[in-house]
Amino acid sequence: MRHSPEKSDSRNIMRKLGPSRTRRIVLSQPSQHVSTETLPTPILIEGFLHYIRHERALRENTIAAYRRDLRDFSLWLGLRHCVSQDIRSLSEYFTHLHRKGLSLASISRQIATLRTFYRYLQLEGIIQESPADMITSGRRDDRMPSVLSVSQVDRLLAGPDGSTAQGLRDKVLLELLYATGCRASEVSNMTISDLHMNESFCICKGKGGKERVVPLGQRALLAMSQWVREIRPMFATLQSPPSPWAILSSRGNKLSRMRIWEIVRLHADRTGIPTDIGPHTLRHSFATHLVAGGVDLRHVQEMLGHASIATTQRYTHVDGERLRKVHKRFHPRG
Repeated sequence: MRHSPEKSDSRNIMRKLGPSRTRRIVLSQPSQHVSTETLPTPILIEGFLHYIRHERALRENTIAAYRRDLRDFSLWLGLRHCVSQDIRSLSEYFTHLHRKGLSLASISRQIATLRTFYRYLQLEGIIQESPADMITSGRRDDRMPSVLSVSQVDRLLAGPDGSTAQGLRDKVLLELLYATGCRASEVSNMTISDLHMNESFCICKGKGGKERVVPLGQRALLAMSQWVREIRPMFATLQSPPSPWAILSSRGNKLSRMRIWEIVRLHADRTGIPTDIGPHTLRHSFATHLVAGGVDLRHVQEMLGHASIATTQRYTHVDGERLRKVHKRFHPRG
């Protein structure tokens, strides 16, 4: 029996995608002979995102980060195809990122993204060797992120107008970010059941779905108590059923990571705080102020949710003044 050209082409594509795989690439013109090597880069990227979502079961935040990195890479490629790139062209891309002002940490993440993407193309039989495997990340970026002083934090947290519902919402958000050191995504995903105000702690759900317990200070508890008692019920009932999230938008929805960033920037502008801060700045300030106060580094690691103590150790070198005082007080020749 003779097979039609369309069926033969489909079988050839499925063979190239791997004998044991059932994923399908939908073609707009199935009657034409199409090779997986010539599928447009955006289609290969979407296949990759489908793979990491359904076969590797990665979290949505991780998938979104991969999507952003690959979008930037695709824009840089222009009319060029991702399959035709080699180590030299990829090196040019990372040089391009460096010239744009990206930090070493951000460039290292982009390298990791392209390694994973090109390994997926290998897995599918689209390429034989990955050019990204030959790229090294270089020296780790240990520069200290921007940190606010205690007085700057006080000004920022006093910025929202406590006479309005939205102002009280913004105040409890800022207090929560600084009191817990949580990431913006962790505050966004925090539910009302994660708050244990009688016991003065909250539960943060971090990277990889790991949960950790973080204490709540007195000021954060006071702001949160007023929010939960007076304002949040009005916001929550704007949705049906009422939203379960701890911090809500003015429409009763979950407060997105981007909106959290905008709120921090808004009040930083109003109080004259440096313009390059965001939610992460309050996280770094939280850690730095704890270390400066003498808190054990292991405890700071636990509260931040760092997998490795090495990540937390970068906060130790900013506290040189305290170390000098300790040295002067206790060293025989201080």
